[in-house]
Amino acid sequence: MKTLLYVDCCIRREASRTRKLAEAFLSSMPEGWRVEKVTLMDEPLLPLMEGGFAQREELLQRGDFAHRRFDYAWQFQKADAILIAAPFYDLSIPALLKVYIENVSVDGITFECDARGLRGACRAQSMTFLTSRGGFYDDSPDEMGSRYMEALCRFFGTGVYRCVAADGVDMDPAQTPAILAEACERAAKAAREL
Repeated sequence: MKTLLYVDCCIRREASRTRKLAEAFLSSMPEGWRVEKVTLMDEPLLPLMEGGFAQREELLQRGDFAHRRFDYAWQFQKADAILIAAPFYDLSIPALLKVYIENVSVDGITFECDARGLRGACRAQSMTFLTSRGGFYDDSPDEMGSRYMEALCRFFGTGVYRCVAADGVDMDPAQTPAILAEACERAAKAAREL
């Protein structure tokens, strides 16, 4: 059975419009997939700083990749597909998702770097990023969330990148349900393509 790692960074939880996209995706997945969910709002995530950074560097120098500090990285590395759901914040992604990415970005687990260069080491064949954005940013140079996630897809070597965005959800409240319904259809289609 294949494993989909679902990274939930829908800060507003049940009130999240991005979570609606995730629900549409998950309910349309083909048979033969098992979902592992990480709800970032419930995780004891810390950014890399001071003592935690020093501990991580010491573990890496010793080659102690089995330390629980690297559990997120191993889970990410072993998944057959990645689903990340996060709203559009300040032209990018929520800080909480960035902290998670810091924790999964581990040389020797999710990527490798040596004299030959940088190579992704993840098993996933695809990464799907679901997001909702208040304005219209699909073709905007100011949109950094999906662009960053696509770069991470290449960095981790995860194959195909897909982004499903519900754009303009704050522009006209009367249009929001239709915008979400159309984006949910695209999310469901992306799931069927796993």
